Amino acid sequence: METLVVDHPLVAHKLTTLRDRRTDSPTFRRLTDELVTLLTYEATRDVRVSQVTVETPLQPAPGVQLTRPTPLVVPILRAGLGMLDGMTRLLPTAEVGFLGMARNEETLQPATYADRLPQDLSGRQCYVLDPMLATGGTLAAALKLLVDRGADHVTAICLLAAPEGLRAVEQRLTETLGEGHGATLRVVTAAVDEQLNEQGFIVPGLGDAGDRLYGNF
Repeated sequence: METLVVDHPLVAHKLTTLRDRRTDSPTFRRLTDELVTLLTYEATRDVRVSQVTVETPLQPAPGVQLTRPTPLVVPILRAGLGMLDGMTRLLPTAEVGFLGMARNEETLQPATYADRLPQDLSGRQCYVLDPMLATGGTLAAALKLLVDRGADHVTAICLLAAPEGLRAVEQRLTETLGEGHGATLRVVTAAVDEQLNEQGFIVPGLGDAGDRLYGNF
């Protein structure tokens, strides 16, 4: 699994403001939207295109357009919804699916409670939106679900990641999918922070992204 940390002054500037505990929810939502657009620009460098020719006012010109089926964008509920507009701003023709996942309090494993995705994703490029890659359990389960349905190229876009989470995702996917699954898996993030604390929060992090986007309830 490849990890890409987007090293850009504007990314770092917006992330710094997101980290600030004084940043209110409206500002947090706006900056998340802007930051995701910047991350999307980098995450889609290898989006699949086909060659076309268009007529300019002067003469024909070669160009490209997104291939079909178009990419599928998958926000993980609820916090991933705060990243959706920033993603679809650059990919307005992409289809959108929704995935709700929560930890089962008995097994401590991620359980799916909402699944609005195509059953057949053969040959599809998918982009998963999950702001915080902390322990990695939810993201690993989401990536496995997409690959199991046939997706051959899956990119997770995260505002922040913890090194423990990155290792956990790679390990769990190796265990559950095996080495020969054939899919390309990537994580694109604004930063990889120091570590997880005892409560499983990314440190220094930015707090609970869902709460800061939508409120603590």
